[in-house]
Amino acid sequence: MKRTNRYYDAAKAHHTPEGFRNPEPTQRQEGDLRRWQNERKQQGLPKPPQLGYQQFTQRWWQSADLSGSDNSIWWLGHASMLLRLDGRYILIDPVLSQRASPLSFYGPKRKTPPPLTVQQLPAVDVVLISHNHYDHLDRRTVRQLAKRFPTATFIVPLGLKSWFSRYRLKRVEELDWWDSLSLGELTLHCTPARHWSMRTLWDRNRSLWCGWVIHHPALRFYFSGDSGYSERLANIGARLGPFDVAALPIGAYAPRWFMQEQHMDPQQSVTLYQQLNSPRVIPIHWGVFELADESLDEPPQQLNLALSSAGIDQHQFLPIKIGERIVLEPNS
Repeated sequence: MKRTNRYYDAAKAHHTPEGFRNPEPTQRQEGDLRRWQNERKQQGLPKPPQLGYQQFTQRWWQSADLSGSDNSIWWLGHASMLLRLDGRYILIDPVLSQRASPLSFYGPKRKTPPPLTVQQLPAVDVVLISHNHYDHLDRRTVRQLAKRFPTATFIVPLGLKSWFSRYRLKRVEELDWWDSLSLGELTLHCTPARHWSMRTLWDRNRSLWCGWVIHHPALRFYFSGDSGYSERLANIGARLGPFDVAALPIGAYAPRWFMQEQHMDPQQSVTLYQQLNSPRVIPIHWGVFELADESLDEPPQQLNLALSSAGIDQHQFLPIKIGERIVLEPNS
């Protein structure tokens, strides 16, 4: 077959001549997607939150308060995050549109509103993208960001830079797993993840997927991105930790037979939390889109059960509201 991956390096297990892959073996079979979709429809899943969507939003959402100058991290819902470090702002996987879809009228729709708009953002310096799925790379949000902040540096995994060519951005950088880029006191590390990529029927796994580690004098931060559990994730902590704060996923895990190779469940996130030496964790990848079979309010309930089952009474693995921030301690 003709080589189409211009980044191909035969020495790297996650590279293929046509694109990229997970080094872990797969159990997925042809027809699994259709089987899951049929089961989901027959069982009427996902069910609404126990107290309804309005009550869920009242419990788990607030508008983002960007006041002050303290070093802070905001969870903007799903996998979207905003960091303020010594006055510099970093966005991760910003998705502020109503749907995670190429279409404005069809596809997964937000069940909770975004906690801010692009127009309300302060001057963004850096934007990190973990992969090209629509719930992590949103064209409408990127278009608005490019218009407001054309000098921001966008950092993306291999094969994704060309997607940004339609926007007048001053700088877009591509990184492979374990590559890094320094911007003053910031160093951004591209880290392995167990996932996949696809935006059309013709580009499956043509671009890479990743997590991110941010090193700054005020913070050592790990963002897992979308990932199934893998022992390789613990190695990220060994190589680039210890971390002050980590953002780990707890949603889009059901049913496990279908989702386990691409998304961690709360139990696996707790295992990874322990392997990373128990940093403060912001649970992400839940509360906005119904991408799997669990209800929107199930992930934090399962997280509590997972922590209890692991015998963990005192911990730093606490859900926060969409739009809420944690303020970093000086010299954390």
